[in-house]
Amino acid sequence: MTLPTLVLRYAGFALVAVLVNLAVQRGVLALSHGLLAALIAGTAAGLVVKYLLDKIWIFEDRAAGLAAHGRRFSLYTLMGVATTAIFWGTESAAWAIWQTDAAREAGAVLGLSIGYVVKYRLDRRFVFVSGVAA
Repeated sequence: MTLPTLVLRYAGFALVAVLVNLAVQRGVLALSHGLLAALIAGTAAGLVVKYLLDKIWIFEDRAAGLAAHGRRFSLYTLMGVATTAIFWGTESAAWAIWQTDAAREAGAVLGLSIGYVVKYRLDRRFVFVSGVAA
C-alpha cells in the first residue's frame, strides 16, 4: 500500500470512528441514560469499529478466532489508552496556557493528530505483528 493511500485510509477510519462514537453518545443521551453512560458506550462503539477497519484495511491482518481477536483487541485497546493521554494532555495544556475555547480545540486537534500517529506506530509494532496470535 502506498503512503498516501495509508494516510487517507487511516484518517478516514479515524473520522468514521469519531462519528460512530458521537452518534452512539447522542443515542444514549436521547434515552436519558446520562453522560457517563453515553461516553462509555460511544467510546466502546468507536473503538470496535476502528479496530475492525484497521485490522482489515490498514494492517491486512487475516488472523481469525477468539484467541487472535482477544489478544489483538486487548493490545489495541491498551495502545489507545496510552495515546488518549497524549490527546487529553495536549488539549488540557492548551487550555491551561491560553484559557480560550479556540486554543483548547486547537490543542485537541494537535493532540489527536499526534496521538493517531503514535497509535499507528504502536499498533504496527505491538498489535498487528506476525505471530502475535496463532
